[in-house]
Amino acid sequence: MNQFYRNLIIWGFIAMAMVYMFNNGRKPEIPVKAITFSQFMDAVESEKVKEVTVKGLEITGSFTDNTHDGFTRFKTLALADSDLTKTLRDHKINIQAKSTESPWYLSLAGALLPLLLLVLVWMWFMKRQGGGVGGGSGSQAMGFGKSKAKVSCGKAKERFSDVAGCEEAKIEVQEIIEFLKNPSQFNSLGGVMPKGCLLVGNPGTGKTLMAKAIAGEAGVPFLSLSGSDFVEMFVGVGAARVRDLFAQGKKSAPCIIFIDEIDAVGRQRGAGLGGGNDEREQTLNALLAEMDGFEGTVGIIIIAATNRPDVLDPALLRPGRFDRQVVLPNPDINGREQIFKVHTKKMPLAEDVKLDILAKGTAGFTGASIANMCNEAAILAAREKKSSVDMACFEKAKDRVLMGPERRAVIISDGEKRTVAYHEAGHAITGTLLTGCDPVHKVSIIPRGSALGVTQSIPEVDKYLYTRESLLDRLVMLYGGRAAEEIITGTMTNGASNDIEVGTGLAHRIVCEFGMSEKMGPVAYGKRNEAVFMGRDFGSQQTCSPGTAEKIDEEVNSIIKSSIAKAKELLTTNMAALHALAEALIEKETVDGSLVKEIIEKNKP
Repeated sequence: MNQFYRNLIIWGFIAMAMVYMFNNGRKPEIPVKAITFSQFMDAVESEKVKEVTVKGLEITGSFTDNTHDGFTRFKTLALADSDLTKTLRDHKINIQAKSTESPWYLSLAGALLPLLLLVLVWMWFMKRQGGGVGGGSGSQAMGFGKSKAKVSCGKAKERFSDVAGCEEAKIEVQEIIEFLKNPSQFNSLGGVMPKGCLLVGNPGTGKTLMAKAIAGEAGVPFLSLSGSDFVEMFVGVGAARVRDLFAQGKKSAPCIIFIDEIDAVGRQRGAGLGGGNDEREQTLNALLAEMDGFEGTVGIIIIAATNRPDVLDPALLRPGRFDRQVVLPNPDINGREQIFKVHTKKMPLAEDVKLDILAKGTAGFTGASIANMCNEAAILAAREKKSSVDMACFEKAKDRVLMGPERRAVIISDGEKRTVAYHEAGHAITGTLLTGCDPVHKVSIIPRGSALGVTQSIPEVDKYLYTRESLLDRLVMLYGGRAAEEIITGTMTNGASNDIEVGTGLAHRIVCEFGMSEKMGPVAYGKRNEAVFMGRDFGSQQTCSPGTAEKIDEEVNSIIKSSIAKAKELLTTNMAALHALAEALIEKETVDGSLVKEIIEKNKP
């Protein structure tokens, strides 16, 4: 039981015992009859009053007998009568007087009662805030400077077998595990345990899972928390929590301290917006001092994860702090197959499921995307009451992850449906005919997400380099939908807005970043703003003259216009295939890439 509730119960029993003793220690009260002042004076005149006690205006006393309805005592209120005392003395009645002031202990109790209530309310409020009143590590009110790290002492269940798709990263961190298990092997050769390891990768590549697997393999205590847990509204709390975190680590050494999303606290230092001191900078200074200050952190390895290494302070990345940077890239085709094996290990798979084919068709997927896809496939199989998860469920799950859920409730008129069909057919035909484009996997005119139709292209192999010709072919495919609309309907719609946005951005990069424009040459135009207080990522600024900027705009427009012209030329030449594919889409709503190729082959010009 919590100490707070235990103390509350004890004090409750003490209070009840005191009330019981007080009530039982008092003499039993004699019944008292309330009478009027006139009745009292009549009783005095009749010699029926034995004694009286006067306390202010209140008079209590006893009768000489019990003939008054069985009562022997009475009480009444006196009037302002100056002859009352003389009348009582004339009838030889014993008179006692009492002060109207309360005893000292009652006055003290009345003064302390509000304070006691205030203390009880404060204790209740502190308990509601999340833990104890003693100011320990569990108290949020008195323990702001305490670390919020979650400690798992050798209980991490994850192992390297649970992490797939990053074999190179496993090899890099394997030495850290050997250091933790057998430090003497390295110390005898003059080696020193690395201070820190920074895991870098896109969201969903498994950085946190890798850190847990390291702790699980090493079998050492694992202290984990997020970078945002350091920073609070109170000044100095972040630095105090850093010190307390490392104090906990020294008690548990050898151990691993894992800081997730370290960019929340480790951004590059500089002048703040107001030019004054910054609480986040103080937290970062404390972290730097603890990692490589005057006091050593023997037996403590700090592992941090981020997907924004470009905004981190250089002092964090120097040798002696984060000695190693381990990159977790998006998995290649072999890595994706291994990830599929991990996530389908406990799933009943149908015989038609081929993990190598799934890996081939999910280029660009991260580990989290593949896990989501496998989960969606299992949910679809359960929804359709299947005994196992088949290939069709995986295909539907992939479409859902890539293109969003179907919106069959959206009612589209026949005219709009026909326009969407020709738009997607334009994308599919240009993408199939141009060798620089990725193969068309599926075409659909079922609304998904915010799009009324989708043409899905998936590369057959992982690509890292793109030629100028392939980028220009992709531009032609992007504008193929708008070109088909203009050829068939003779007008334009807003359905190509996303294609135009992506195409314009790609054309700008071809000219300004990739240096692929013959007119502008291999020159980079535009420089990133480095606003330190905004994380060094605050848009970009043009670093060229107005005349050069005008030439850039002309070159971008020229590339886009030539792409549209080439798309129109391809579609006009293959008009029969365009009509056939659009009719197939109107009839079936979804067409796969093999049928697109077949239609084009049958309707060659």
